[in-house]
Amino acid sequence: MRTAFASVGDLQEALREERYLADRGLATAIYLAVSLDKPLLLEGEAGVGKTEVAKVLASLLGRELIRLQCYEGIDAAQALYEWNYSRQLIAVRAMQDVSSEAHVADLFGPEFLVERPLLAAIRAGSRAVLLVDELDRADDEFEAFLLEILSEFAVTIPEVGRIAAEEPPLVVVTSNRTRELHDALKRRCLYHWIDHPSLEREVEIVRARAPEVSEHLARDVATAVMRLRAMDIAKRPGVAETIDWANAVAFLGVERLDAETAAATLGTVLKDHEDQELAVSRIAEVVEGADG
Repeated sequence: MRTAFASVGDLQEALREERYLADRGLATAIYLAVSLDKPLLLEGEAGVGKTEVAKVLASLLGRELIRLQCYEGIDAAQALYEWNYSRQLIAVRAMQDVSSEAHVADLFGPEFLVERPLLAAIRAGSRAVLLVDELDRADDEFEAFLLEILSEFAVTIPEVGRIAAEEPPLVVVTSNRTRELHDALKRRCLYHWIDHPSLEREVEIVRARAPEVSEHLARDVATAVMRLRAMDIAKRPGVAETIDWANAVAFLGVERLDAETAAATLGTVLKDHEDQELAVSRIAEVVEGADG
């Protein structure tokens, strides 16, 4: 079987070169998804790097990244296609102004069709990576519709006909698990849970993503973030927030994280007022021994 990568280790190294550090389990799941043309479902808390997987793969494979951001109330029309009604109206007026044998069917030609992410991915096929981001925000009906698309990678538009992908795009589906996805969709996908990284891995990620941050400062910040996650806060910070915090502290010219600097820069890592108040009240605990 031909694949873009010779082995899991080869893929892991390619991801590292793109400054994405994946453990063996995640790298294996990605390798199988790419090699077997299977959708990959990634679950985990916000900020652990699920979305970044699709972005990095698009870069590595030289494919177009097509992103479908899910939200409450999204429906098939918003994800698949719609007609350019204003352009159709202009065309209708033009037909009335001149002698023409054009008929209504002409108003539903390809030039009036507006592609949304799913149709764009079907047409692009193997030239694209389709990212279905935060599927758990959508409702059950949309999830069922998406399952149908993932099964066929084809759609019938009454006025145009059937459009199908010769080869499927690579699909990455993410979920923050605010609700449970249905078993039918999970069976269609390969699955991997991404957790917050270990301290050593998070330090390595910060250094890869923000090389101007010193080893000592990266460790101070990563340690402090791990302590924040252990507290009773509403929104645990993700890896992206760790990187932002380390960058912010380094930009201020601080070499080691101290209580005063930590309290002053909490807005880069905690985005909830009550969470910030709790952290400030326990700031000594957050930074205690952070300098190792």
